[in-house]
Amino acid sequence: MNKQPVLDVRGLHKTFTLHLREGLRLPVLNAVSLTVARGECLALVGPSGQGKSTLMKCLYGSYGADGGQLLVNTADGATLDLVQAAPQQVIALRRRALAFVSQFLRVLPRVSALEVVAERAISAGETDEQLAREQAAELLARLNLPQGLWGLPPATFSGGEQQRVNIARGFIAPAELLLLDEPTASLDAMNRRVVIELIEEAKAAGTAIVGIFHDEEVRDAVASRCHTMGAPTPAETHKEAA
Repeated sequence: MNKQPVLDVRGLHKTFTLHLREGLRLPVLNAVSLTVARGECLALVGPSGQGKSTLMKCLYGSYGADGGQLLVNTADGATLDLVQAAPQQVIALRRRALAFVSQFLRVLPRVSALEVVAERAISAGETDEQLAREQAAELLARLNLPQGLWGLPPATFSGGEQQRVNIARGFIAPAELLLLDEPTASLDAMNRRVVIELIEEAKAAGTAIVGIFHDEEVRDAVASRCHTMGAPTPAETHKEAA
């Protein structure tokens, strides 16, 4: 059995250069280190401006890091360092092992909500197109998105409706590492409970999860432990055993 953590972050650094401020360099991540095991949900906590969202974008490969290692260990025994990875390697990892539910839904215009959700399962190679559409319909129904919206482009939806499409897309295909950036923002209490159920099911299936949850009720329900960003020394709190 593979005992390696799914995610192993070692001494990660990230600095932004403000070209409109005469090249002022703004350090955001300073020697961040953490690990996340299979079936575990690590919540990133700390005040705004401490690099939580920046770290999530580095984990997804949207931002390049300036130093350190971002190791993703997959079930087939492969290890990819996202700091050094080529774009093609990152894209391949996203197809088969890495999923991200961000705060904003970015999709092609004129593509229906059902197709947006189904496309990720199809690209992951987990199922054929018909079954992917059926699974997408089940998830959208579970997240209480009215069926009349399934055939419409999500760009026309409200913020909460778009977020439910975003969540369904993130959960439709099994992921070894799942990134959640405020997944319950804009959701009502009923749909927050559905998201908690989906997270617990993903954990039970062995998915490693990193999340930002400003909703303390959601965080308390799903987080195995918390990692405080910006702390002078590594600071983590663990959920007490029941």
